[in-house]
Amino acid sequence: MESNRKIGAADAEDEGKGTPSGSQTLFRGLDVIDAVAEGAIALPALSERLSLTKSTTHRLASALVERGYLTFVAREGYSLGPKLLELGWVAHQQMHIPSLARPHLEQLAAATEDTVHLGILDGFQALYLDKVPGRRRVVIGSRVGERHPIASTGLGKALILDHDEAAWREFYEAQGSSVGLAVWLERMRAYAAKGYAFDLEENEDQIRCVAAPIRGASGEIVAALSVSSAAQYMSDARMEGLTGQVTDIATAISRELGWSERAGRRRPRRKT
Repeated sequence: MESNRKIGAADAEDEGKGTPSGSQTLFRGLDVIDAVAEGAIALPALSERLSLTKSTTHRLASALVERGYLTFVAREGYSLGPKLLELGWVAHQQMHIPSLARPHLEQLAAATEDTVHLGILDGFQALYLDKVPGRRRVVIGSRVGERHPIASTGLGKALILDHDEAAWREFYEAQGSSVGLAVWLERMRAYAAKGYAFDLEENEDQIRCVAAPIRGASGEIVAALSVSSAAQYMSDARMEGLTGQVTDIATAISRELGWSERAGRRRPRRKT
């Protein structure tokens, strides 16, 4: 009830200025959360950043503290609260990657006229969650629900770009590849630096693909997508040309999952 009283006071102040009280207060509260998300901040600095009076800023922040959206520590200021962790987890659970990604996959398939796959890491294999066929008369031997080797597929390699070389060796040794380990590791280093991966007919004869990772809110790779086609449509030059489209779509999906450039990349924790 106290939080309602505090917000009501802010509303009254807004009404005196002739602004829409409810929506104005809501937006100001969201602005407070956005500002605090950049790091712990004291009241004077928060007030200055939001261009609000200290009294208004204090009322908004206090209401958010009371509801658990912010916390307050003396001499440190305001920081994000446990309620946001709770809501973030609920949002994460509610997000179904295939349904969220599907419009983007269809867009990419239409733009390239090639087959697009979506997959996740499942042990030492890539589990295919979705497939959008292309317009070309090219048969791609994959099905939703199938598992494919990590080391020999572009999508699989994209899923492990953030792993260290010790982990790469484990993935390679699990099922091998038509490419020798030294060459494969050299390619993985280049892929990791560029943020995308290729399949150069390693998994299926005469089939090539370009793949890129999809990141979650924490910055960790949670899925990957790929564009696959017959080698005759996938010259080296075209594959390089596709990397921009593929990574742009992967980034768009990542952003819908809560990722931002600020989150960057996050290396996966090694299992012990």
